[in-house]
Parts: sequence; C-alpha cells; structure tokens
Amino acid sequence: MPVLRTTALVDAEPETVAAALRDRRQFVDDPAAGVRMRAVDGPGLLGADESISFHVRVLPGVWIPLRTVLTEVGASGFRSRSRPGPFFERLEHQVTLAPTGAGVLVTDEVSWTTRFGPLGRLVDVLIGRRVALRVLGARERALRDRARELGAARRVVGAAIVRDGRLLTQRRSFPVEVAGRWELPGGRVESGETDWDALRRECAEELGAEVTVLDRVGPDLPLPGGSVLRLYEAVLAEGSAEPTAVEHQGLRWVSGEELDGLDWLDADRIVLPELHALLRPLDSEVG
Repeated sequence: MPVLRTTALVDAEPETVAAALRDRRQFVDDPAAGVRMRAVDGPGLLGADESISFHVRVLPGVWIPLRTVLTEVGASGFRSRSRPGPFFERLEHQVTLAPTGAGVLVTDEVSWTTRFGPLGRLVDVLIGRRVALRVLGARERALRDRARELGAARRVVGAAIVRDGRLLTQRRSFPVEVAGRWELPGGRVESGETDWDALRRECAEELGAEVTVLDRVGPDLPLPGGSVLRLYEAVLAEGSAEPTAVEHQGLRWVSGEELDGLDWLDADRIVLPELHALLRPLDSEVG
C-alpha cells in the first residue's frame, strides 16, 4: 500500500487557508500537470459527504476519472476517500492544517491500494507515485492562488452575539426583495477599519448597542461577487444599552434548536454550521 506525504507552507491566515481548501469554486485545470479537478456546485464551503471529481492523465492521451468523498471536515483539514473503482481498491487523502509563525503548514498524505496484484504494484512504482505528486503539486498551486485571492478580497464581518445560550438575530426591513428575512448584525469593512472596528460600528448603528468582539468563528466564507464573510463571536459590552431594532423590523434571541427554522439571508444561512457549533456547548450547559 503506497503512502505519499508532502508539505507546503502557505502564507495566509489559518481561516483563509481552511476556506480555500474547501471552496467549491476552487478548481484545477492544469494541462502541464495533467490534472483537472472540480468540486460539486452549491453555496458555501464543501462539507462532509460531498465529493470532488478528478481527471488525471496517466499516459499521453490516457486519462482516468476519480471521485473522492469527504468523510471528515474541520478547521484543521479534511479526510476523503474514493469508492472502489476499476484501478483502485481504495484511495484515501488526508489534509492537515497547522498554523505556524511563518504561515500555515499544509500536509497532504495520500495512500492507495491498486488492483491487479504484482502488475498493479509495478504500475505504482513506474507511474502511480509520479502521477500522485503531479496531482498534489497542481492542487498546492491552486490552494496558494485561492488563499491569496481570498486574503485580498473585500471583507464583510458578522457578529454572533451570544447571551445565556442564545444568539441575537435581526429581521431585515429593506430592500423589498429580502424584507422579512433574518441575518446577523454586521456589514462591510470600510477602508482603514479593522474587522473589530467595523463590527463595533455596525452594531452601534444597527442595534444601538456596544459589543466586545471575541474570537473568529469558523473559516472565511467566500460570497457571491467576490467578497469574504468573516464571523466573530461577540458579547454585549459592560454597560451597553439593550439592543433595539434601529434599522430592522425586529430582533430575536434564538437557541440552537431554533436556528434552522428562521428564513435566513443566503449569506447568513451559509454559516449555520458554525453557529450551531458555537451554541452547542452553551445548549448543553443550559440543559
């Protein structure tokens, strides 16, 4: 069973690299490397049980199709596995992300078992390892490029304001096409602002309240139009006024059990897995 391991250092924030790794819009079309890769279409980031399809050139004019299914997905990477096919009995790919002072260390480990006994093992020696290295090299270049694009994209920030195991949500009043739908407080980061400054300003404008911004929640989330959403946990600052609906139809504090029942804006619906993860330990404490 061949095992191949490679490492690469990507100069970007961990949340940005995690987003680039799972971005549905990341693709590889590298004729020189003989690799084409596509993820399934849809909003948000790739999650567990979703698939990535490959076409890999093994000899001039000879391409083989592969499809791997994500079995584990998290902030530190993912693991995927192919279904048995005509060439492989099994193929597994694990990616691990480890933040360092110089960037994010990305470790790829690929293991596989070919069919055809001794002939398959000979093909591994002559072709398999070389093909696997080409695939990983093409994927690494695509990952670096996408992480660079996401890192330079215009940022939108959202505040997951939590109190007593509940999350503050607000209902839009305009424009008419989204009136009545729910979202998190937040908005665009203006020129010269930090994410934290933008969140405090947006919460003051939208809620009439002051917040203390805490840790990032989940990976960066690519949005239609090229922006990136960054979500932060927040709490009401000491002495803050009670939040009110300054610009919205209303506010609501919701539990984790109520999250999926709201008619969320598309961008905010993307972050529901991260919101559930944020509220889950709080729900357990309350229960």
